[in-house]
Amino acid sequence: MADELDPVEIPIDGVLDLHTFQPREVGELVVDYLELCRERGISEIRIIHGKGTGQLRRTVHAILGRNPMVQSFHLAGEGGGWGATIVQLRTGEKKSDSHS
Repeated sequence: MADELDPVEIPIDGVLDLHTFQPREVGELVVDYLELCRERGISEIRIIHGKGTGQLRRTVHAILGRNPMVQSFHLAGEGGGWGATIVQLRTGEKKSDSHS
């Protein structure tokens, strides 16, 4: 089928560039990427969403705002301006599968 393309392999290095993805893919992609970074011990992530109209940025910020793995996030500022967001993940916490 035309919609069934091979999965795109992206490096899990703390930088996620959303320019090559369709808007409908962003929700699941961002959550999966955060989880993979966390599993690899990467706690600071740069998500590049571009400037454009700001819709993708708002979508990413909404996803981050409701994700319990996210400690904080802010626009990149110097060198990245408002075309990227820096995410700080919570560290030292396990998923709710621990029995304490």
